[in-house]
Amino acid sequence: MRGEDQKQEAMFSYVSPEQRVPQDHPLRPVREMVDTILKEMSPRFARLYAEVGRPSIAPERLLRALLLQIFYSVRSERLLMEQLDYNLLFRWFVGMEMDEAVWNHAVFSKNRERLLNHEIAEAFFQRVLRQAKPYLSDEHFTVDGTLLEAWASQKSFRPKDEGKPGSTPRAVDFHGEQRSNQTHQSTTDPDARLYKKSKGTEAKLSYLGHVLMENRNGLLVQTMVTQADGTAERDAALLMAWKTASKMPGSRRITLGGDKNYDTRDFVTTARGMRITPHVAQNNTHRSSAIDGRTTRHTGYQISQQKRKRVEQSFGWMKMIGLLKKVKLRGLRKVAGWFTFVGAAYNLVRLRRLRAEAVA
Repeated sequence: MRGEDQKQEAMFSYVSPEQRVPQDHPLRPVREMVDTILKEMSPRFARLYAEVGRPSIAPERLLRALLLQIFYSVRSERLLMEQLDYNLLFRWFVGMEMDEAVWNHAVFSKNRERLLNHEIAEAFFQRVLRQAKPYLSDEHFTVDGTLLEAWASQKSFRPKDEGKPGSTPRAVDFHGEQRSNQTHQSTTDPDARLYKKSKGTEAKLSYLGHVLMENRNGLLVQTMVTQADGTAERDAALLMAWKTASKMPGSRRITLGGDKNYDTRDFVTTARGMRITPHVAQNNTHRSSAIDGRTTRHTGYQISQQKRKRVEQSFGWMKMIGLLKKVKLRGLRKVAGWFTFVGAAYNLVRLRRLRAEAVA
């Protein structure tokens, strides 16, 4: 018998969002981990807000909403609020009731900028690592960096003396003009630097994002964002590796994998002085490598070279899924906070899979 196409709308619903989300949905274990982390961070949140005044968006809900924006690649806060208005899965994850009104996108953005600084993002990141402790290696690591295109146009890259008292503004014409970071600066994002990753590629206003990955399961253990320059990758790598090596008891050493960009005399010598065994790829193109047979003859070196390629998976996920291909925030501190938070989201996804594999 054919059913009738009735148009009458129901007035009430007795099914909650909790009942509508399947028990085996991938977001359920993520929600459990996130709730545990946010409960631990509640005292830190309390110190950020005044005891009187108009209530703001609950920080727990705001961070859950930002995680959804990363997981589902929602490109703007306006679209995120639209999804929260009718998507029951999103409402359940954030913790909103069926009839609860969503926030204005501008209010949400303002609250996000006040809450999600580098300190909060780093605290969230470290608590994710505590949950992942059984799956972390404490001896073998990989370091790498990636280019983060800044939210600034080439036309904003103007001479530094422009705009000063006595200077005359001129029309934008870059034809035949030599531009460099020493003489020019972006008017919309002064922290961004003109940089190109390799020869033959276009120079863009960018930042550099750096990660330190443990080799056992490919989880990120440290993140950092710096201004883009020629030595930033190696400097950041040594700093992150030193923080990890300093926690090792006694004379234990860690290994540090990396690509050919890290194969320099200064980097290798400095790393060894920090009780770090450099397992970087050899760069023998028109030069001699700083890594010789004393290192390459060991099986551990070959394993590090195989494992280090997994760091590219994290960069691919963070750029294509986590909205980092072109960051929509300006300023080094804001970009660093968002980069760290996206790294934490990547670890949550990896951790969910690792726990599911362990149970299976």
